[in-house]
Parts: sequence; C-alpha cells; structure tokens
Amino acid sequence: MRNLLLTTTLLSALGAMALPASAQNCDITVGLVMELTGPAGAYGQAGAKSVEMAFRDFNDAGGVDGCKLVTDTRDSQSQGNVAVDQATQLVNIKKVPVVIGGIISSVSIPILTSVTAPAGVVQVSPASSSPTLTALGREGKTNGVFFRTITSDALQGTAAAKYAIDQGLKKLAVIHVNNDFGVNMAREFSAAYEKLGGTITSTTPYNEKQASYSAEASAAMAGEPEALYLVSYPVDGATIARAWISGGGAAKFLLNDGMNASEFIDAVGAQYLNDAYGTSSGTSKTASTDYFYGNYEAFSGGIKPDAPAADRSYDAGAIVALAIAKAGKADAAAIKAAIPEVTSAGGEPIYAGKEEFAKALALIKEGKPIKYEGVIGPISFDQYGDITGPFRLWRIQNGEVTTVGEMSAEEVEKVKSEISK
Repeated sequence: MRNLLLTTTLLSALGAMALPASAQNCDITVGLVMELTGPAGAYGQAGAKSVEMAFRDFNDAGGVDGCKLVTDTRDSQSQGNVAVDQATQLVNIKKVPVVIGGIISSVSIPILTSVTAPAGVVQVSPASSSPTLTALGREGKTNGVFFRTITSDALQGTAAAKYAIDQGLKKLAVIHVNNDFGVNMAREFSAAYEKLGGTITSTTPYNEKQASYSAEASAAMAGEPEALYLVSYPVDGATIARAWISGGGAAKFLLNDGMNASEFIDAVGAQYLNDAYGTSSGTSKTASTDYFYGNYEAFSGGIKPDAPAADRSYDAGAIVALAIAKAGKADAAAIKAAIPEVTSAGGEPIYAGKEEFAKALALIKEGKPIKYEGVIGPISFDQYGDITGPFRLWRIQNGEVTTVGEMSAEEVEKVKSEISK
C-alpha cells in the first residue's frame, strides 16, 4: 500500500510538472528589438505596445492551434551595436523565427546585415524608411527575409519637397541626424526640392545626444534661409529647434514624420510651431483603422493611437501572427513564404481585432486565401519587402497636429518622373 501511495504521488507530481512545461513549450516566441530608450524611445514604446495588442487579439482568437504568441522584448537603446547584441541573443540563444524591429533605420540595418539575413530569420520593421534597405534587397544581401510596413524615404523625400514648395517655403536650410536615415532623407529631399525650384542654403549634419546644438543651428543660418528642414527625432529635434529659434532663426519649419510627437511640441513650445509643416507615411482608412483608433489608447495605458510608429507596428504584429498561423509552425523559412500569402490580392479581406483574426484562422484551416487590410490600409509587399502607400500632409497649430491633405503614391511617382526628365 505504501509503495502504491508513493507511486501515485510520484506520478501526480510528474504530471503536475509536465503540464506547465507542455504549455510553455507550446508558446511561440517572437523577438522584439525596439527603441525603448534613447532619442527614438517614444517610437519604440508605442511600437512595442502595438505589437503586444496585435498578439493579444490574435491569441484571444485562438492562436496557432491553441498555442500563444509571446514576445521577448529587448531595448536597442536607439543604438545599432546594442541592437545587434540583443538580436543575436534572440536568434542564437532564444531561437526566435522572427524579429520585429527596429523602429529606426540605423537600428534595423545592422540587425539585418549582421544577424537576421545571415541566419535566415524573418525581420519585419514597422518604421525603418531608409532607401538603403531597398538597395540591400536589390543587391541580394537580405536573403529575402526583410519586410517593412512603411514607405521608403526615396518617396517621402519627394513628397516633402513638393509639400514645402506648395506652402511657399522656397529657401531652406537643412539640419539632419548623421545616420543612414537622416543622410538619405536629406539627400532625397534636396534633390527633389531643388528640381522643383527651391534653394538649399546649407546642409548641416549632427551627431545624436549632444548637450547643445548651438553650433549646428548657427551654421545652418548662413545664407539667410526662410525656414529650417529638420530631420531628427523628438528629443534631439526639440533641442535643435530651440537653438535655432534662440539664435534668431525664423519660426518656420518643415519636419519629418518622427517629429509628429507631443513631446517635441511641448519641449519646443507650441507658440513657436504655428508655421511648422510635416509629412508622414500615410494611411488609407479601413475597418482596421477604426478598430485601432478606438482601442489602442486604453490598451497602451494612455499612448495616443497617432503616436509615431503605433499604427504600422500593429500591422507588423498582425502580419507576423497571421503568417505564423499560415506556416503552422515556428519555422523562419515557412513564415517568410507565408507573409506574402496573408497579404495577397484576391484573398478574403481580414481586418484587425479578435473577431477578424478568428475568421482568418478558420479560413487558413480551410486552405482559403486571406488578405490582411491593415490599420495603415491595404498592404502588399514587393520582392524587396517594400510597400507603397499615400503620404499624410500635416501642420502644427496651437499645439495640435492637424492633417491638411494627402499625397497618393501615384502623385509622388508622377512628381519623381517629371523632375527626373
């Protein structure tokens, strides 16, 4: 009897141990490398919450045959070398099949070239817009694993140039962050702007995290520009804008997408930004847009749904989740092949949220095609993992960012075609 009791107790203990281990083994871990701190910290915090929300919705809908997607989130600190170290741990030690991130190009590019492409692990960036990423694809250096849910700066630079001219900004100084994103954006913008009749009085690069940018602001004032085109991030950008204004620069600005942030406005002072204009990778409204804007702030603990990178980070998470479901396993090669399939033309439209994801999972089990229609609009990837889409035109007035128009991808391409003749 005693032996029977011991055996029963041992089996019960082993059973109790096996259950959580089995449940844990069933989870599929996706790596997140986000800029949670540093100059791009506001973007990464919003982006990480968006991916978590997409995975919450997907898991509530049933997950991958009942198994949940979980995140292992790492902080890149907005630095490429830190990002590579974190991504290496995720890929080599945690064996994740997908890395979502980074947010900024100077983080995403080294992750891609040093970690994910050599390992064949899928990488999806919600907001890295550098044309270098397309070039790497064309050169065959991405192993086909890279995708992004934002349009390239090769197009945004043209859109910004046209918008500046349309607003009567004909003589600009340029200050840009001295990294891949900033250099490419300034180059694409300047080429288009000058072809459209604008004058660049000076171009001044800056290095991040300086205590003062008075020297850069002073240098940019040479040639008496009527406004400043500032390609930056909210923290450094606010310091530069204040130095520009205090040094006598005109309170007129053209801004890149990342400067559409309340912290930038608060730090500079709303009274100095009533003649500030900007462009962002835009959205084509869908049912996903309505869902996200109606639910994100409560989920995120107060982050606004129009925070930079928030909307397209949800889409990155949703596409990864649906691709894993389509693949049926945590296999990088299968997931890479599945991403175009869950966004392909002709599939049943699928939108954001638990109910829609449940519908998608049922269709996938039936072997039927689906097409995710995102928060930013319909999404489809070309052979280099790029998307096309509209550009949002906005301005700041009385401390609020207001959308004043939109430039379609077709309109931007038309401008590029005309100025290249």
